Amino acid sequence: MSDGLTLMAVHAHPDDEVIGTGGILARYADEGIRTVLVTCTNGEQGDAPGGAKPGEPGHDEAAVSALRLEELRASAAHLGISHLELLGYRDSGMVGWAGNEAEDAFANVPFEQAVGRLVALMERYRPQVVVTYDENGGYGHPDHIQAHRIAVAATEASGIPGKLYYTAVPRERIAEMFAYLRSTGAAPEDLELPEDFGVPEEQITAVIDVADQVERKRKALEAHASQGENIFLLRMPAEAQHRAFAQESFIRHLNRVPAAADREDDLFDGLRQGTSGRS
Repeated sequence: MSDGLTLMAVHAHPDDEVIGTGGILARYADEGIRTVLVTCTNGEQGDAPGGAKPGEPGHDEAAVSALRLEELRASAAHLGISHLELLGYRDSGMVGWAGNEAEDAFANVPFEQAVGRLVALMERYRPQVVVTYDENGGYGHPDHIQAHRIAVAATEASGIPGKLYYTAVPRERIAEMFAYLRSTGAAPEDLELPEDFGVPEEQITAVIDVADQVERKRKALEAHASQGENIFLLRMPAEAQHRAFAQESFIRHLNRVPAAADREDDLFDGLRQGTSGRS
């Protein structure tokens, strides 16, 4: 492993690993950095084959879970992920779904128990860098918010990671993407994003070039074929896909090392051998 470095990504469901962090997982794996993906739920509330939603005919939670975990392993292989850790909690479903009420849903499990399990993984793998969602879980999903909460708490409780980042969607860049799609006819002329979608560019602290990993990221997303709603990105024109996949953006929330840049192009800035942050 490259200088003994480790990246840990904490995600809620199978397939969450691809869009915002698939590129960095593949890029850092290519560099010889150990990559650890922690997936908190088994994705029971996802689509069944044919698109059946929870509560609809043809939706069997056990079968959906088994399929989604199989897809996750295939995705992890495409991204070169070193270690896949499954916490195995029950998917809570989207806000307002009946699954929110399940006692064993991830959003409802005893918080300290979940934190303790993640602390144990941090103690095992000793990650210098941890990546997870922001306070709103990106878009308000209960499991994303819970994953954020336990990742922050475990980072603080363990004292191990030197840096903690939140995934981010740059508002200006996504607006440019939608304008491009409209100009090519790949999106309706009247398609507009909510004004508060994403985060302002000035809040972004790291932009990572993952252009060389775009094809592997595409294959990882294709591996999650049962979740058709997420595959719309693969139906975009090739140029639009490249624009969407070639960069990943982050907001640095915690920094215990003297990282050199306020605007980083490397999440391990300050941690590599020979840099000022390496002890």
